Amino acid sequence: MSTLTIRLDDALDAQLAELARVTRRSKSDLVREMLRRQTALAELERARSLLLPLAEKAGYLSDEDVFRDFS
Repeated sequence: MSTLTIRLDDALDAQLAELARVTRRSKSDLVREMLRRQTALAELERARSLLLPLAEKAGYLSDEDVFRDFS
């Protein structure tokens, strides 16, 4: 496992510390989970941006178009 050092402003550090306290988790554990979620969202958005032009070219312009053909 590697180590990453970041700087947090006082307000964000206080929010993170409070969240850690009420959830009984470490700040590191919370930040790891948040980074995993944000990374997954970024990957999903990247895939969407790559696939959207292909879907539009194939005639899939709305959710209804997808549901019509794949439901």
